[in-house]
Amino acid sequence: MHTPTNVGTGAVPLTGSLPSDTFCPQAQRRFVLIAAILASALGFIDGSVLAIATPAIRVDLGASLAEAQWISNAYALTLSALILVGGAAGDRFGLRHSFVAGIVLFIAASLACALAPNPAVLIAFRAIQGVGAAVMVPGSLAIIAKAYPKKERGRAIGIWAAASALTMALGPVLGGFVLSAFGDGIWRAIFAINLPLGLISIYLLLAKVPADAPAEKRSLDLGGAALAISAFGALAYGLTSMSGDGEGLMSGPSIAAGAVLLVVFIVFERQRREPMIDLSLFRIGAFAGANVATFFLYFALSANLFYLPMLMIAGWGLSTAEVGFIFLPLSALIALLSGPVGQWSDRIGPRFPIASGSLVVAVAFAGLALLAYWGIHNFWLGVFPLMALMGFGMALVVSPLSTAIMTAVEDKDTGAASGINNAVSRIGGLIAVAAMGSLAAWVYAAVLGTGAGIPGFGEPAPAGLAPGLDAARLAASDAAFAAVAAVTALLCLLSAITAWMTVSGERLPWARDTANQQG
Repeated sequence: MHTPTNVGTGAVPLTGSLPSDTFCPQAQRRFVLIAAILASALGFIDGSVLAIATPAIRVDLGASLAEAQWISNAYALTLSALILVGGAAGDRFGLRHSFVAGIVLFIAASLACALAPNPAVLIAFRAIQGVGAAVMVPGSLAIIAKAYPKKERGRAIGIWAAASALTMALGPVLGGFVLSAFGDGIWRAIFAINLPLGLISIYLLLAKVPADAPAEKRSLDLGGAALAISAFGALAYGLTSMSGDGEGLMSGPSIAAGAVLLVVFIVFERQRREPMIDLSLFRIGAFAGANVATFFLYFALSANLFYLPMLMIAGWGLSTAEVGFIFLPLSALIALLSGPVGQWSDRIGPRFPIASGSLVVAVAFAGLALLAYWGIHNFWLGVFPLMALMGFGMALVVSPLSTAIMTAVEDKDTGAASGINNAVSRIGGLIAVAAMGSLAAWVYAAVLGTGAGIPGFGEPAPAGLAPGLDAARLAASDAAFAAVAAVTALLCLLSAITAWMTVSGERLPWARDTANQQG
């Protein structure tokens, strides 16, 4: 799994070819596992709790909606563009060295985020955090796989996955209680907590774990990474600027520039001998279709997980302690059901679980749209059951989607395929936060109007706001989120249709072999 705006596809890129033996003696392996769990917790805590803390950050720093979008997107941009380069760095320099470097950069940027005096500084260091995470995220699972022999690897990865699920489930709950108890300014502690966790990880890796030898001298496609950052950054800026006051004139040129740079990136990657992304894999229909379904689904998921907490806290006036439970059913159901669903998918093929799971998520998001449209402001009887339904749908998708990606390509390409799918899910989240913020701002302004003294979408009502204006603000907030949820429900429907048309519906070979043996 990934970070919140990034609950992931379950496909984390493992870099390089793993040796049959291991660089790490048995007595030291537990330190690798602990360090990897702590490092993964850094990203999970940051991502999931940040969604809950965004209204507090906006109040404390005076951030606009566009700035709030970029506090999320600056991190997503550098992470999604560099994650494949980060994986290659582990092969080139050794996993321990690159993993430690990623953690160091991540916690240094986190400390700077905790001290940020204004939104611009916070956005800049969030981008640097993403660079660190691009090395740290693939390294956490890859170093476990390289440290443990094959017969022990599955159990170790299972422990890592369970700890990650627990972190993602409890992080927002604890963060919500802390924000409610100590006020808006405590959001800085979300970033500050990364310092002790990161230092413990670094100590364990440097003092308790031997260095591993580089697997291969792979080139780092920094040119491709720079083009990817420029292309998706321009697209995100153009989409975000539609919601910014006085910046709408820049949206068209920025989107056009992003589209041109994306074409340049594709041409550049096709000519590289060792490209960051092997574009030839997209000639495989099942692989391309699974990634399109991934983009639609994670676009929808990211948009709702970013804007729904903002609506409930700043719009409905719910406490962060209550809203902190929003991620609990998602992470808990994925953790509980991914194993059984994976086995079921192997027996019947991944097509039906992915398509049906996407449809369930579509129903959940359509329910959220109706909830907001009707003005039903009840978390426990309204939002929470729909989030549980969404979590069930995602649990049907996560494991089969990873399987569909892996089985669509040759064995030698599974690492590259996994990494591409990981990046696609994050790019979907990046574009979602940018585009849906502009939609929300447009609907909000259309219902309420604009002018002095009128708070924007996602801004808490200022003290002394006239009751009539406050009621209108609430109605506009509901309408804005209802539009976002309705669009994302349609995208989940498209994800289901795409998966049904492209993903294999055949029982997987190893499932057939198992069935034959049992017969």
